[in-house]
Amino acid sequence: MEKYLERNDVVFFIDPPYTAGGKKAGRRLYNHFELDHEKLFELCSMIKGDFLMTYDNAEEVKAMAEKHNFDICLIPMKNTHHAEMKELVIGKDLSSIN
Repeated sequence: MEKYLERNDVVFFIDPPYTAGGKKAGRRLYNHFELDHEKLFELCSMIKGDFLMTYDNAEEVKAMAEKHNFDICLIPMKNTHHAEMKELVIGKDLSSIN
């Protein structure tokens, strides 16, 4: 994977289990839910190309994105009960969707 981090012509889509900030949905939905969220953000900061990451709208996630100078965009979505919620989209440059 490291060779792909160095390429400018590669774009990553990252959709980790939503377990940051004590969220439990990721634990309930996935077998492999344990994740070092800070390490994931560090890896994203090493990507030479681009990435788009979705995340739960949690203050801890926003803080990690800001720490690494990533753009954040809130988008509406509906949960399994059809209630509207906001989800984070994170990337290097989200000016095209902001």
